Parts: sequence; structure tokens; C-alpha cells
Amino acid sequence: MGRYIVRRLLWMVLVLLVVSAITFGLMHAVPGGPFDRDKALPAEIIANLEARYHLDEPLYMQYLHYLSAVAVPHFGLLQKGADGAYIIPTPTLQDDFLVRFHVGPVEFKWMNFGPSYASRSRTVNDVFKQQLPVSFQLGVLALSFALLLGVPMGILAALKQNTIWDYLGMSIAIFGVSVPVIVLGPIFVWIFGVALKWLPPTGWGAQPPYVLGIFPSNIGPEYFKYALMPAIALGLGSSAVFARLTRASLLQVIREDYIRTARAKGLAERLVITRHALKNALIPVVTILGPLFAALVTGTFVTEQVFGIPGMGKYFVTSISNRDYPVIMGTILLYAVLLVIANVFVDLTYAYLDPRIRYD
Repeated sequence: MGRYIVRRLLWMVLVLLVVSAITFGLMHAVPGGPFDRDKALPAEIIANLEARYHLDEPLYMQYLHYLSAVAVPHFGLLQKGADGAYIIPTPTLQDDFLVRFHVGPVEFKWMNFGPSYASRSRTVNDVFKQQLPVSFQLGVLALSFALLLGVPMGILAALKQNTIWDYLGMSIAIFGVSVPVIVLGPIFVWIFGVALKWLPPTGWGAQPPYVLGIFPSNIGPEYFKYALMPAIALGLGSSAVFARLTRASLLQVIREDYIRTARAKGLAERLVITRHALKNALIPVVTILGPLFAALVTGTFVTEQVFGIPGMGKYFVTSISNRDYPVIMGTILLYAVLLVIANVFVDLTYAYLDPRIRYD
């Protein structure tokens, strides 16, 4: 198992290199540039800006500059102050690394995504620290709602096949798949936020600083008032997918020979379902859980736009229209990392659900 994990992590390096190269090439192939404005800047200013960010160099050199800043670790020596403690310099726009710590006098710095072209007073890491935690919290809440609603609904529909519970559960699933967030979100806002005034129509209930840089520090009723509508609107479609997958998979599993054998041995129906049938039935659900997790926690533009949430999805779409290359690259790479890691956890979960699966 350990060798498998190491092998997958090594493959992740190659995947990230390929993703970064393709994204970098496609990004620069789009017409326009990061300094194009409605009111054109003087040619001298554009030339100075392009020289500052290496945009006047050949494309392969620009890519190498980017890789050297993001992928190559940097080491340095710290100086001692008058009190004998090591002085850690304040990061600048050119020296803002996502991973930064020191062991004794040696300072380790890694992953400098560079400054944002659209907001040159902030770096891409600043954008991540401010916008990404909100998208992460919303994605986790939406995914939790989808699992808590979809999986039990699929189990009940399979065990009560062709009854009112089956029809009701699949009707809810069809509704969740058919009605997108761009329709469901405004309906929620109008009913619960404007007409009934039960919930805040827009905004988010957590503010920085965040615990561990990503989790809310003030979880309470006020936080969930802001999170309830967007989490349900975003998670309803995923819950429908989970429900249909669980139902179809469980219906197939409970007709297998080993399930009939377990029943013939006199096991209680509850034990047959929970110990023998449900684990195998959840494999298709776990399969889509990894990609769905990466997609939800890195930002969802429509949900954030409808509910006025200051997340990563809305900022990412804006960065595309602004040709903000560092933000685009950083977000795509972040999504790729989360996707690869989530898929590794999915593979490990397979071995837990089905003992016949081994990674030797």
C-alpha cells in the first residue's frame, strides 16, 4: 500500500507538469493580453509592464520562469536579532510563498504563484488565502448535504423498489438533476430571503482569520443561516446523482449469489444489507466522490454569483476575462492537485469497501 501511494504521488508530479504546460499554452493562445484596457495604455508603460513580468520573452522562457518560481524550493539563511531570535523578513509581492517555514537559521520557501496582474497590490497567494476558504467551506457543506440526502434516499428506494418511497425518492432525484442552481438559487433567495425573511439572501457568515487558514472560527447559528440556502442549492444536484447511483448499484448487489447465501445462513436482513450489500453498492458513489469534491471546493461561479458569496469561483471567472495569467494558472494547478489527491483517497477507499481489491 505504501509503495502504491508513493507511486501515485510521483505520477502526480508528471500530471501537474503536463497540466501546467497545456494550460500555459492555451492561456497565451487566447487573443488579448493582461494589460489591454478599454482606454489603451501608452506603449512605453505596456513595454515596461511586460518586461517586469517577463512577458516580452519567448513563451518557453516565460514557462521556465513560472516553473522556477512555483515548483523549485528556495532556501535561505536568517539573521539573528538583538534578542537572539531569528528575524523572518516580511514577504513582498515578489517573495510571497505559499509554504514558508524555518528550521534553525535555514528558511524554506516554496510555491510562489506571483502577483496578480489585475490587482497588482495582491499576490495570487493573497487571493487564495481570502477567497479559497469560502469556496472550500461552501463545497464541503454542499457535498455533506448531498451525501446525507442522496445515499439514504437511494438505499430506501432500492429496498422499497416499486413502492411510493421508490417513486418519491426518484422524483426528488429527477428534480435535483433537472433544475440547475441558476434557477433554484433565485427561487430560494426570493422565497426564504425576500418574502419570508427567514435567511440572509446574500453574503457569507465567516470572516478571516480562519482556523488552519481554511476552516471558519465562528461556527454557530449565524454561520449556518448564511450557508443553508447556497449549500442546499449547490448540493441538491449532486444528491440526486448519489441517490440514483446508490439505488441502481444496491439493486444489482442484492441479487448477487453471496447475498442469497448470507440470507440462507439466517443472517438478519439488517446485517445482510449493512455488512455485505452496502459496501459493494457504495463503490460507484465513491468513484465520483473524488472529482466532485475537487470541483466543489475550488469554487462554483454560478452559486457564488447568485448568493453574493466572495469565493474563488467568481474571482477565477473574472481573472479569465482579465487575462490574469498567474491567477488562472494557480487555480488550475490547485484543482489538479486536489483532484489527484482525492482520487488517491478514492482508490484507498476501494480496498476498505471491497477486501478483494489490493494495491501490491
